[in-house]
Amino acid sequence: MVALRNLAYFCRKIDVLKVKIKNQSPHPLPQYETIGSAGMDLRANITEPITLLPLERNLIPTGLFIELPDGYEAQIRPRSGLAAKRGLTMLNSPGTIDSDYRGEIKCIVVNLSNEPQTIEPGERIAQMVIAKYEHITWEATDNLEASQRGGGGFGSTGLT
Repeated sequence: MVALRNLAYFCRKIDVLKVKIKNQSPHPLPQYETIGSAGMDLRANITEPITLLPLERNLIPTGLFIELPDGYEAQIRPRSGLAAKRGLTMLNSPGTIDSDYRGEIKCIVVNLSNEPQTIEPGERIAQMVIAKYEHITWEATDNLEASQRGGGGFGSTGLT
């Protein structure tokens, strides 16, 4: 099935960014589960199950190290199924891995449920999205152009 997914990417004729990755876990490299997936699942690189009590958090290693090109970041996000079904999510979400970071990717997992939740070795705990970004320079000013919205925020556009 993986070969079919890879073939589908090439058939779509999209540009594929090559990223160096070092895998010090026994688990397979992260991969896209469907052609339309934006994120790749990350697995817990632990040898024993870890149980999180309600509102407890833990830094879970993945065994992965990456070398992103300048102008790219890796965003670490929760997996929707874990959040909806078990109350497990990521703190500092989305977490950013900068292009000059060479340490191990770790996920800050928190249990927001009312029950203890156990993370098993190799369990898919988060997803990683690679995103392009721009560096900017600030242009100090005393005036900003008006917009239709103006300064309204925090629900100012209504409920419908």
